[in-house]
This record gives sequence, structure tokens and C-alpha cells, in this order.
Amino acid sequence: MPDQANEERSGFSNFIQSSFGLNIALGAGIALAVGIMAAVFMWSMKTADYRVLLSNYSDRDGGAIVAALAQMAVPYKFSEDGGTILVPSGQVYDARLKLAAQGLPRGGNIGFELMENQKMGTSQFIEQVNYQRAQEGELARTINSIGAVATSRVHLAIPKPSVFVREKQYPTASVMVNLQPGRALDMGQVNAIVHLVSSSIPELPAKNVTVVDQNGSLLSGKTSDGNDPNQLDPSQLKYVRDIQDNLNRRIEAILTPLLGEGNVKAQVAAEVNFTTVEKATETYSPNSNPEKNTIRSQKSNESTSSDPAKGGIPGAASNQAGAKQDTNAAAPAASAATNAKKENIINYEVDKVISYTKEPVGGIKRLAVAVVINLKSSVDAEGKTTQKPLTDEEKAQVTALIKEAVGFSQDRGDTINLTNSEFKQAEKVDIPEEAFWKPYANLSTAKTALQYLVTAVVLFLLYSKVLKPLMARMANASVGGSFAFGSAGAGAGGFAGAGGGGGGAGGNAEQEEEEEEIDEELDAEAKKIASDLSGLGRNSGSDLKAVQKFGAQNPKAVAAVVKDWINE
Repeated sequence: MPDQANEERSGFSNFIQSSFGLNIALGAGIALAVGIMAAVFMWSMKTADYRVLLSNYSDRDGGAIVAALAQMAVPYKFSEDGGTILVPSGQVYDARLKLAAQGLPRGGNIGFELMENQKMGTSQFIEQVNYQRAQEGELARTINSIGAVATSRVHLAIPKPSVFVREKQYPTASVMVNLQPGRALDMGQVNAIVHLVSSSIPELPAKNVTVVDQNGSLLSGKTSDGNDPNQLDPSQLKYVRDIQDNLNRRIEAILTPLLGEGNVKAQVAAEVNFTTVEKATETYSPNSNPEKNTIRSQKSNESTSSDPAKGGIPGAASNQAGAKQDTNAAAPAASAATNAKKENIINYEVDKVISYTKEPVGGIKRLAVAVVINLKSSVDAEGKTTQKPLTDEEKAQVTALIKEAVGFSQDRGDTINLTNSEFKQAEKVDIPEEAFWKPYANLSTAKTALQYLVTAVVLFLLYSKVLKPLMARMANASVGGSFAFGSAGAGAGGFAGAGGGGGGAGGNAEQEEEEEEIDEELDAEAKKIASDLSGLGRNSGSDLKAVQKFGAQNPKAVAAVVKDWINE
């Protein structure tokens, strides 16, 4: 049994040492290497990062999306909080397009597609309700397109129309917005939502629209049209900040060349008048020179009348009965009863001046300027740095420059406060440098690095322990095959004979000396054998047998010939 096992191992060893066996072993090694690389690649792909497909979806949309992904054979998983659906990064956009083709996600709002499935026999009330639901859904979809809004809901209260004008009621609307984390709506965006809803519903005034966020805070005021005098306007606040920043830069820009970089700090507080004032003035001028004025109208009237007197001279005596009248005195009175009247009316144009004045909005009412200047540094002859304050003349010069830079006005009540003091330097805090491996010290990076490290070690061991020995054996087999001329059995026998001769030479010292002598004697014959072996393919069968016989008798000479071939 031991002999049989040794024979089996010897047969397997001979098979492995043959060229066919070496080719099989090399192919198996390459296949093993490829398999290991594929396994490592699949391992890394198994833990590939998943990207966000959808988030902040309703339960109804979530069920429809999961069913659609299962139908499309797209792997998915949920985030830890369950509010996000994740899919492999390579299938995110394809899955989104396919879901969009199916109308997913619907966002929890039903729009005018609700009107597409109307049934026969639907009452007018149901049609009106569906139409109102469609309006609310479309408005919510439009509001959701604003960047700061995650989701929203719109409620419309539309009263029934009435034929009586006194009983007419206007619609109202309520908007509930769910904002993105860390985001907020400014007054301009709130007004935009209010006017959007107001413009979409007939006869809905902007003041009847209410906007509330997810925290229950009222975003829209009593008046959303910006006419509330007590409401702060963000654009006005920005205008004031721009004026103050501009004046600060102008002060620092004009003083920095004189005092040095970082030695001037300025702050300006501006009081701006945003009151809108409109005046209409009507002035009348007296007619100082009527001859130069324009005549508007002129009217002349002249009349003469004569009425003789019928009685005497008025008086007590003439009016008494039986009184004696003097006829000589009554005659002159009758001749004097003639009247003449002349009237001339001239109307001149009135000098009138009408002027309309509108004062500009945003004028500066008052400026308060505060400037701090660092002490002046000087270096003496010994190289020592000293600091000293500005002189009165220098302060007056700096104050004059500040007045010119800001447009100082004494009538307006502007003030300037100049302070010359030492600047306190902030203490420098040494921040320890972070170790180079700190940014990579996380679980995902460690797992990735471990994957690549294991892959490199496995490939190195596979190359050094399997592939490299197989390639070396194949190289040796190719060298031995050049001597294994004729048949396989003859080649094996010749190689065995050479090996046996070599082993005998190594085991006996006397035999080594004899072989050296044989080397010298057979040198000429070795050259002849080399020429015979070179023309092996052209020799006849008898020459081949002679060479094989010589090789069996003189293995050392044949080994020398093979050695010369390898060296060449």
C-alpha cells in the first residue's frame, strides 16, 4: 500500500511537472485570482452607498412608491427615521423618471385631475365640492414650488352667491405652510403667497387671506398690502443699513492713508425720513399795474332821464291846505328835474400760481458719527516703539475730513464724536493641529480602507504563493522540453539520465575527478553533438537513435550542451 501511494504521488507530481499540467495549474490560478477580485468587487458593491430617492412623502404616496419600485425590480431601503426612501446611487434618476411617468408622488394634493373621473348622475353639489378641492390642490402645488416651503394646504371658504347686494359676502382663504428645516419666509414672500391666492379666486380680497406656519405663527398681518403705517418695511431697513455702511466705508477710506491700516474704526447712525409729503399751493398776485394786465371783460352803460316836478317845493308851508304858493319860485324847480347815468365795468384776469410739491422719500434727517482712532506709533533712535495721542491740530484736521466725507450739516443737527485711544489687541489662541488621520477616522472610511487592504493582501499572496511558482515551473518545463526531443518517453529518459549522472557526480569525489577528465576528452564530441542536435529535425531515424544512445552513455556532455544553449 505505501508503494502504491508513493506511485500515485509520483504520478501526480509528474503530471504537474509536465507542460500540460502546468498550463492547467496556471489557468486555475488565474481563474482563482479573477474570482477573488470579483468577490471583493461584489462585496464592495454590496455596501454601495444609497442615495435619497424621495423624502417628506405622505403615507399614501409612500405605499404607491414602494409598490412601483417592487414592480420595477429596483432595490430600496428606508432611512432610520422612516421618512426617506433610499435606492442605489446608479438608479436614482431612472427611478425618479419612471415614478414621474406614473404620476408619483402626488404630494397629497389632488388637482384638476379630480375632474377627469366624473361619473354620470353626479349632483351639482358634488361637482362644486370637487371643483373647490381641485382649486385647493392646485394652489397648494404652486405654493410648494417655493424653496422654503416643504408642504402646504389651502382651505377656501366660498359663500353662495346672492341676488341681494346687501347680503353679498366675499370669499376667504387660509394657507398652512410647512417650512423646510432652518428656513423662514420674509414679509415679501408672505405677501407673494397672499396675492397668489387672492388672484386665483374671483372676488377674493388680499385682506381675507391668512397664512400660518407649522408652529402656529401668524405670518400674514391684518393688512398684507403693505399700507400699514405701523409695519416695518424690510426694504426701508436695508436702505438705512446701506447708507450707514456707505458712510462708514467713506470715513475709513479717507483716514486710512493718514493713520495706517487697522487704526480707524467708524460707525454712523443715520436717521432717515420715510414720510411721504405732497403739497399743493395756489397763490394770487395783486394787480399792481392794471394797464399792463389782460382785460377779461368790459361793460359800459349810459342813461339819461327827465321828470318835471308837479308839486311845489317840499316843505311844511307848501303842503298845508289853503297856503299861498309863489309861482315864480316853482318854475326854476321844474326845469332842474333832468337825470343822467353812466356806468363802465372792466374785469381783468387774475394772477394765480398753482404749484404741486412732493418731497423725496428717504432723506437724511440727522447723522450721528462715532470714530475711534488708535494712538500714533513712533520709533526712536534706539529702535524702541512708543505710542502717543494725536495733537489738537491733528484732531481738528481729522474732524474736518470726517465732516466733508459724510456731508455734515449743522442745521440738520449732525454730531461727531472723535476718540483717540489705544486699541486692545485680541489674544491669539493657539489651535492644536489636527492629526492627519482624524478626517478619515470614521466607520465608513475604515470599512472601505479595510476592504482594499484585504484585497491587496489576498492578491499579493495569490501572486507570490501560486502564480509565481507556476510561471517558474512552466519556464523550467519549457527549457527541459527543448532537450526532450523525439517522443515524450525519450525526453524523460534523457533528462533522468542527466539527473542521475549529476547525482552520482555529486555523491562520489573520485567520480567527479573522472568526469572532469571526461569533460576535456569529450569537448570535441560535445560540439559535434550540439551540431547534431541543432539539425535534429533534418536527421534520419538512425541518427536520432545514435544521439539518444550517446546521451544515455555520456549525460555530462549532454548537460554541457544544454547549458550552452541556455547561456546563449
